[in-house]
Amino acid sequence: MTTTRELLALAKAAISEVDTEEAHRRLGSAVFLDVREPDEYEQGAIPGAVHLPRGNLEFTVEGRIPDKTRPVVVYCAGGARSIFAAKTLADLGYEDVVSMAGGFNRWKDEGRDWSAPRTLTSDQRNRYHRHLLLPEVGQQGQQALLDSKVLLLGAGGLGSPAALYLAAAGVGTIGIIDMDVVDASNLQRQILHNMDRLGDRKVDSAKKTITALNPDVVVETFDVRLGADNVLEIFDGYDLIVDGTDNFPTRYLVNDASLVKRIPVVHGSIFRFEGQVTVFDPYNGPCYRCLIPEPPPAELAPSCAEAGVLGVLPGIVGSIQAVEAIKMLLGLGDPLVGRLLAYDALEESFRTFKVRRDPQCPACGENAGEIVIAEYDELCMPHGR
Repeated sequence: MTTTRELLALAKAAISEVDTEEAHRRLGSAVFLDVREPDEYEQGAIPGAVHLPRGNLEFTVEGRIPDKTRPVVVYCAGGARSIFAAKTLADLGYEDVVSMAGGFNRWKDEGRDWSAPRTLTSDQRNRYHRHLLLPEVGQQGQQALLDSKVLLLGAGGLGSPAALYLAAAGVGTIGIIDMDVVDASNLQRQILHNMDRLGDRKVDSAKKTITALNPDVVVETFDVRLGADNVLEIFDGYDLIVDGTDNFPTRYLVNDASLVKRIPVVHGSIFRFEGQVTVFDPYNGPCYRCLIPEPPPAELAPSCAEAGVLGVLPGIVGSIQAVEAIKMLLGLGDPLVGRLLAYDALEESFRTFKVRRDPQCPACGENAGEIVIAEYDELCMPHGR
């Protein structure tokens, strides 16, 4: 039987080692990979190092270090585990991998730069474990979510699933603006609320549900009407807006404020059996006015209260909004910027339409003037959802 010492000798013969001085010279040009366990990493690490425990390396490294031509310096505590890890990387096709002799202990003893990284608590590592397994998210991405602030416009049909999934995902601060109260007619689709909350302010009900789901989340409530007099102040400090509003005046107001603040908006809308989602990323894609320059007459834009809506529909659309919000916060995938996703529940079909910036758009176009935040109630009659 081959001993651990013999396996180490075989691995060491197959890879290159560098001392800490040579490793230090490679800072900035090479990826530093820390293969120690989480409790070791929490005590201190080389700044900027990618942390992947040795036991998960084969399954996660290609997602965290996709460029196999980039130089990699692997280190552990004393230099043994990093040799095995470097051998694994070489077997996976990484072209320039070295192990740092002496490991982090020697690096630290020599007085070289190190820091105690921000880490998740043990409870958080357990709660978000499935996220941590995703190379595209990992601990760094989860920390980014915990640091994020998202504002939900409405605690109704769309805001309910979006709030629940964003809270479950660990978005650290969720703001909710809604001036309505919980009514029995809401419960067919607004899953933040329940029979015990009838008559309660929706923002209070939403906060109770979110806090019970995830105590990590700070919930900021705004029991006010969103208007020209407060929209900029309310938006201030948030990274992203999830728009579940249901009338054209508010949507134009939200659009203009998001352009002024340069805050992306994940827009959703529902009607009967159909829903739509898109992302308005200020000046990087079209805005709401590019999509709908003029609102339709009120008689051509009935509300859900007038035309009805399938109860599960906002659950689907609001969940897609939550997906798009997380993608925007983490820089993942291809968000729906410049694309409109249309869902038909009766056909069970999705269609995607291109939406381009309008060079003549009065809000974000090339010759657009200064944006004036104003009320737009005269555009059409607002409807309740």
